[in-house]
Amino acid sequence: MENNRSSACFCAADILLPNLPELSPWAVIACDQFTSQPEYWQQVEAITEGRVSTAQLILPESELGQHAAGRIERIHHTMQRFLQMNLFQTYQNAYLYTERTLQDGGVRCGIVGMVDLEAYDYTGHADSEIRATEKTVADRIPPRMSVRRGAALDLSHILLLCDDDRETLIEPLHQKLECFPKLYGFDLMLGGGHIDGWLIAGDEKLSLDRKLEEYAESQRRKNPGNLFQFAVGDGNHSLAAAKACYEELKRQHPNSDCSDHPARYALCELNNIHDPALKIAPIHRVVKHCETSSLIRDIQSAFSGSSGTPVPWCSGDESGTIMLPVGKNGLPLAILQEFLDHWLQNHPGELDYIHGEETLRKLSRASDTVGFILPAIEKKTLFPCILSNGVLPRKTFSMGEALDKRYYLEARRIE
Repeated sequence: MENNRSSACFCAADILLPNLPELSPWAVIACDQFTSQPEYWQQVEAITEGRVSTAQLILPESELGQHAAGRIERIHHTMQRFLQMNLFQTYQNAYLYTERTLQDGGVRCGIVGMVDLEAYDYTGHADSEIRATEKTVADRIPPRMSVRRGAALDLSHILLLCDDDRETLIEPLHQKLECFPKLYGFDLMLGGGHIDGWLIAGDEKLSLDRKLEEYAESQRRKNPGNLFQFAVGDGNHSLAAAKACYEELKRQHPNSDCSDHPARYALCELNNIHDPALKIAPIHRVVKHCETSSLIRDIQSAFSGSSGTPVPWCSGDESGTIMLPVGKNGLPLAILQEFLDHWLQNHPGELDYIHGEETLRKLSRASDTVGFILPAIEKKTLFPCILSNGVLPRKTFSMGEALDKRYYLEARRIE
């Protein structure tokens, strides 16, 4: 049971998996993907129509504001209906080991468990064991809180990162697959690759608990006086919403002990930053419905004569490059983001965050759109940068391209 968890801030969970003959229609991609490509979500709807699917349990970010209140009410009702159907098999006090075959053929390995929200901070101001990597966008948290608040189930697309350069946690599990019952193996919808999952329970679970404690101790030795152990690689805003909901719960019950409430924890997948299959891709910027000539003129004027990092831009049939200074984290993004935020306060336009250069160039063919192509960061610098400088600017990087994102698959109860 979850109340027998270890003392580590990443630990085993009571994991739910659906009893279905086919899991491909069940699993859908992270809600914050394809925000400027509604046709993707239309395809998801067509595939899952009349099927039992996590598509009925999430709110794609592309649909925020489109009768969201009614949609959220249906999500909560559907969660209860699925539970009443006895849809799920529960694997108590367990981890799952996963292998995800990506678009480039690489295999990203991970461990599904849960994180203690008491050990997590997304503000960038606290010395916590689990930290956000990017600045949160405040107005993106309340809609996700509305989905989690009153939800019976916690489904997750969150990827948590460890800095395990000795490869002691995740990598050894691949060598012991014959010891683990295989729970699933299937192709993910719409080109998402393939995923396999194995159960880690009993003595193998206890062994992993010990290794997690040893990893925590190694991090304390590496960074004396600092608690930092894990970084949120993907799903910063979803985890921030889970934290905010838990803090709200504690405020609503000031005289109750919420320490054992299941909402104190959030489901996630742990990956090693040193996994060769784990790629860090940039998240590009696109400004839509704007006066393109004005934006290009103003940004060129603002940084005329600057030295630093070249950032290409494209709009319609035009293209060029601006030189941007770098911020304290060595990235030009902070400078670009600050400029665009200020410019959009005084000019019409809509900023969006795009995964994939090809997608950005396609969107930027519109006559009222400007795209900015940003460089990737080196993943070996991520943990030192967070430790030294705190959170990066919002939407700095992505764990792979859009189709490599985590799909909703496992669940746990949080009511």
